[in-house]
Amino acid sequence: MKNTTSFDCPDEKIATNRAADELIRHFVELINTGQLKEGEPLPTERKIVETLGVSRTVVREAILALANKGLVEARHRYRPVVRKSDFDAAFDTINDVVSRILVEPGSVKYLYDTRVLIESILVRRAATGATKEDILALKQALATNREAIGDSELFYQTDMAFHSILYLIPQNPVLPAIHRAYTAWLSPRWLLMPSNEEKNQINFEAHQKIYEAILMRDPDAAEEGLCEHLTYAWNQVKDYLNDD
Repeated sequence: MKNTTSFDCPDEKIATNRAADELIRHFVELINTGQLKEGEPLPTERKIVETLGVSRTVVREAILALANKGLVEARHRYRPVVRKSDFDAAFDTINDVVSRILVEPGSVKYLYDTRVLIESILVRRAATGATKEDILALKQALATNREAIGDSELFYQTDMAFHSILYLIPQNPVLPAIHRAYTAWLSPRWLLMPSNEEKNQINFEAHQKIYEAILMRDPDAAEEGLCEHLTYAWNQVKDYLNDD
């Protein structure tokens, strides 16, 4: 009887994978122990091959894996550099997984709902704890948003910039990284939606309402304005998504 569970996986490939895994562990240890420091380049591909006795294929697979883990930054024609350990790097490591998840029905809405939940808390926090500097930053972001009403591409950028201030106010480095991750994950879907000056005006007025509620130190009004705004935004974009 034919064995239908066999795999065509040559011994050479298995050996390459094992060697790459060993090389990955080697560099992870060097990075975690500080022997390779932030901003420091890894040895050249040739040096790694000569010193550790591995093939160029193994080196390239290991470097790719280290980049996917957020441990190094790899650019074409440049030596990989040890990346700063921060929350942006952590979120970057799951970009590909999230992108795959977001093609599943309902997944974009689930992700968007977490944004609504987080920003609902953030506007309440802003209304009760924003400093004068925070208020000024929101005011300036709002003014920039208003100036961009006639330019939809620029308006979207200033829209995200206004929301980003809410994530900065608590002075918790996790939160701005979360916002940048949301932007990276959701922007490709939002850009499917045709924009026009009328929609931009509505969104600007929503931002203005949120700002005024924060200025008046009214957390309930701030949360209400935020939820109305994000509900409107979802209703505008959902018809252009295959998310049912």
